[in-house]
Amino acid sequence: MEPRISIVTLGVQDLARSLAFYRDGLGLPTTWTGDRGVVFFQTTGTCLALYPFDKLAEDVGESWIGARKSKFPGIALAHNVREKEEVDRILSQAEAAGGKIEKPGQDTFWGGYAGYFSDLDGYLWEVAHGAFEFNEDGSLQIP
Repeated sequence: MEPRISIVTLGVQDLARSLAFYRDGLGLPTTWTGDRGVVFFQTTGTCLALYPFDKLAEDVGESWIGARKSKFPGIALAHNVREKEEVDRILSQAEAAGGKIEKPGQDTFWGGYAGYFSDLDGYLWEVAHGAFEFNEDGSLQIP
């Protein structure tokens, strides 16, 4: 297996509402409107997809149909930024779009600055600044 994640798919309750949150609220680029039953956002290196939660469970298999997500999904998506001030700006942007600030921006144990918001379906996003390097394409370089 090549070391790559191609698509991260979030199972959402309301596709149109989630599309508006990510496209209009956070400004993620997409040409998909949900009329095909799925939405893809082109991000650097990995696509983010939104798909109805029940349809995603059905796609995984019969034993997952009717499954419910717990409050803590056990996963967090991360968005790393180049400037410390961007952390608070993006957290505020997410809140204005209908997200919830779960942890305000603050200094971290690893020497950075980070905070968390949850989207409309409770998926967690960490917004972080630290001693990271970015590749020319905007992807994160892990030392």
